[in-house]
Amino acid sequence: MQTLQQKREYTVAVLDPAGNVTAIVCSDVPAAERARVAAQILRLPELGIEQVAFLTAPRSGGEIRLEMMGGEFCGNALRCAGFYQALRNGAQGKSCVFAEISGADGVQPVMADTAEGTASTVMPLPLSVQPAGWTDVQAARVTFAGITHFVIDCAQPDETLVQRAIAAAPETSAVGAIFLDRTCGSIKPVVFLRETASGSVATAVVLTADFADGITEIGIGQPGGTLEVGVQRTDGAVTGLSIGGAVRLTQTLTVTLPGPADAPC
Repeated sequence: MQTLQQKREYTVAVLDPAGNVTAIVCSDVPAAERARVAAQILRLPELGIEQVAFLTAPRSGGEIRLEMMGGEFCGNALRCAGFYQALRNGAQGKSCVFAEISGADGVQPVMADTAEGTASTVMPLPLSVQPAGWTDVQAARVTFAGITHFVIDCAQPDETLVQRAIAAAPETSAVGAIFLDRTCGSIKPVVFLRETASGSVATAVVLTADFADGITEIGIGQPGGTLEVGVQRTDGAVTGLSIGGAVRLTQTLTVTLPGPADAPC
C-alpha cells in the first residue's frame, strides 16, 4: 500500500545575526506542522542555518509575531525578524518594529538600522544569578525562563565541565555551558538549545557584577561575531538588559518540502 505525499512550497528568509544563522519561514504554517517543517528546513545543507522560526499572526497588537520552533524566546531571532520586517517596510536607516515572540508576553521593540545593518532589542531579566559552587573552577549559574547558563572561567570548552553543567540543572529544559575568556572578552558556548544571545547576556551579567549602578555596554565576542550587551543596574541589581549587533539578510528563497503523508492509495 502506498501513500500520496504532496509537496509544498515555503518562502524562507535566511539572516545572520553574528553567526546564529536563522531561517524565518514567511509562509503560513499550522502550529501542528511547524516541528516537522523546521526539522526539514534544518536538514537543507545549502542554507547553513542553526535554527528556524515562523512568522505568524500577531496576538497582542504587534506588527509581526515570531514563533520559535521550540516555543522558546530567542533574542537573536527577534533581532532578525525585526530587521527583516524593516527591510520589507522599505525603511531607509533607523526604524522601530514592534514584534511579538514566543516565550515572552506583550510586544518587544526592535530597533533596526537597515543602512548600518544592525538591530537591537530588550532581553528578559535573569530569574537568579548565583555562584555555581564548583571548587576547581570559577563559575556562575545564571537562570532565565527556560534555560540555565553556567558561565565558566575557562577559555576552551571542556567536555567534563559541560557534563557537570548538565547534571547540575536537571530541572531545566535547556542548559548552556558558556566558556569565558576574560582576557579577550569572548565566549565559546556549548548550548543544547542553540541560542547564544542569552548566553552572551548571562556572560555580561557576570562580568558586570561589581560595576557601579547605571548602564554598561559590553561587547561579547562569539565564534560568528560580536554581540553588544547592555546591562542596567540599580542598587546593584540587574534592572534592564538589551542586545544588539550586526544582522545580515543572506538570502530569500522558496523551498519545496514533502508534506505529511496523505490517505493510502
